[in-house]
Amino acid sequence: MILESERRQVVEHAAELAALTPARTGNLSVREGDAFAITPTGVPYDSFDVAETPVVGVDGEHRDGEMAPSSEVPMHSAIYRREDVGAIVHTHSPWSTALAVAHQPLPPIHYMIVAVGKEVPVAEYAPYGSDQLAANIVAAMDEAGSTASFIENHGLVVTAPDLETALENTHHVESLARLYLETRSAGLEPRRLSDEQLETVLEKFESYGQ
Repeated sequence: MILESERRQVVEHAAELAALTPARTGNLSVREGDAFAITPTGVPYDSFDVAETPVVGVDGEHRDGEMAPSSEVPMHSAIYRREDVGAIVHTHSPWSTALAVAHQPLPPIHYMIVAVGKEVPVAEYAPYGSDQLAANIVAAMDEAGSTASFIENHGLVVTAPDLETALENTHHVESLARLYLETRSAGLEPRRLSDEQLETVLEKFESYGQ
């Protein structure tokens, strides 16, 4: 079976989207070489198996899997043309989407933002599933040097070398978006970390963990 391990990861982790995004919105994928496994379009996250999980080439061609792939294939394909990306998570998670509909980037208010960069930018709106939206997202991430981006009036996309990291960082961004908005709603102005402070965090992270 083509990309069996990657398809299994999609099935095993798809239910985690339910904790992040409403109903059947959002999608995730895992890449291997010039193809990726991705959640199918328009079905509940717990209603498909490994054989049904779509496999798509980075060229956008549906190569395998009994179900049709997510409508956001153009976005995933465009991002996977960046060689450093191994997994993508896209959500309509509420706190991140609140910033997206306000066209508001997430500034460096907490050191954990370095998990995705020094800010989370906002990609310009375009219809979902379009090549233009895909290009806008890649451009926003490239310009900000970030592995995540809000999408105007849409949601959030997070990239990483593997799916577990992409999901973890999605939670980080959602948590920081909530922290930022709750601080602002209390009438307080969040203080931003400087580039120097963020660089120190990045250095410390190089030796973090086991």
